[in-house]
Amino acid sequence: MNNRLRELREARAWSQGELAEQLQVSRQTINALETGKYDPSLPLAFRIARLFGLRIEDVFLPED
Repeated sequence: MNNRLRELREARAWSQGELAEQLQVSRQTINALETGKYDPSLPLAFRIARLFGLRIEDVFLPED
């Protein structure tokens, strides 16, 4: 699954560690999400979307 997580994080000048703290996950989880190595659970996807004030489908994009 593709996502805009890195773009959204960088627009707020947050490090991966800062975003991880806000979401209560590890920095490694954020890295894996950003590089597409890991798809988030539905609860985590909702937390991410809520943090950025977006809908899940505005953050996570289906693969082409």
